[in-house]
Amino acid sequence: MTQALAPETTSDPRGPAGGRDRYLDLLRALALVRVVAYHLFGWGWLTVLFPSMGVMFALAGSLMARSLQRPAVSVVKGRLRRLLPPLWAFAAVLLPLMLIGGWNPVKDPDLGGALGLPKLLEYVVPVGAPPYPAHLGSDTGLLDATWPDDAAGPLWYLRAYLWFVVASPLLLRAFRRAPWPTLLAPLALTAVVGTGLVTIPGETGNAVTDFAVYGGCWVLGFAHQEGMLRRIPRYMAVSCSSLVMAFGLWWASGHPGPEGLDLNDIPLAQATWSFGVVVILLQYSPSWSELPPRLRRWDRPITLANNRAVTIYLWHNALIAATVPLVDLAYDLPFTQSDGASSVLDSTYGLWMFLLVWPLIALAVLAFGWIEDVAAGRGPRLWPNGRR
Repeated sequence: MTQALAPETTSDPRGPAGGRDRYLDLLRALALVRVVAYHLFGWGWLTVLFPSMGVMFALAGSLMARSLQRPAVSVVKGRLRRLLPPLWAFAAVLLPLMLIGGWNPVKDPDLGGALGLPKLLEYVVPVGAPPYPAHLGSDTGLLDATWPDDAAGPLWYLRAYLWFVVASPLLLRAFRRAPWPTLLAPLALTAVVGTGLVTIPGETGNAVTDFAVYGGCWVLGFAHQEGMLRRIPRYMAVSCSSLVMAFGLWWASGHPGPEGLDLNDIPLAQATWSFGVVVILLQYSPSWSELPPRLRRWDRPITLANNRAVTIYLWHNALIAATVPLVDLAYDLPFTQSDGASSVLDSTYGLWMFLLVWPLIALAVLAFGWIEDVAAGRGPRLWPNGRR
């Protein structure tokens, strides 16, 4: 959520002249904002408007391919070194809060009792999605009872990212030998495991499905880095991508999820729509060495988002949950006691949450963002927005 929201974000993506590619930086920043908006408002149409996760995996795949010009073992170690310390800091806060809130992992049936305790090590190395209680406390408490799910639910991304990083040396070798089969294989796998044709139970099934759904986007990052997309005529790439995207929407319309056309609940639609959008975005990649004048006012926020993408992604959903008691305080203000004022506050509740979450994210960046620098072997910076 840089390479998307992944720890590679600490590496400078290089443009054609050796500087940062500000177009890719812009895509990553947009992806972060869209992720926050989606997790706050829950609007399914946002997954169609801008498939953030597919974009982030594609950009991460591109930078991974470039990095693999060096020895693979050192590259994989470097990526994991940048990923894990920010996760450890997040877990050092989240786990005690859940334990204090009453979660007993030994008695959690979803965790499997004492035999499931080793799963807590996924907060150290996220081979799987780290466990957490579905509910904790009560709905009348300071936080909604689902706050652990809000806080820890997005950690599936770290599991998927780790799998892609470890598999990348083999994936890149396969891509260079057989580009088209490697590029399209994840879509075929999604058609098998993401449609119910073959069901893999448990967390393994979730991990395999995520790997399949976003694998095409990751390998598209390889294609972008290796120059394959530039060799395809633009009209052909856009035409074929449009057909793939149309198929995704057609499939979604016939197989809606619990929230309707939210593509996050429809794996094959998510895979094909994200694949098509990523092809178009990378085909039109202008490789800006700096933002164009009309976007230059956003230069510092975009730079900050890219330098702190891991921190923002890790903390944003927990901080969204934290805005609820803050907005609730407004109901106690003297001028909100009337029915009309209370009704206005009810109708604008989500907007106030959206406005409040950004200062909280800024505090998280100040408190924990420097860990990204230390993990990357740099001196810590509090607010790396590019200002000298």
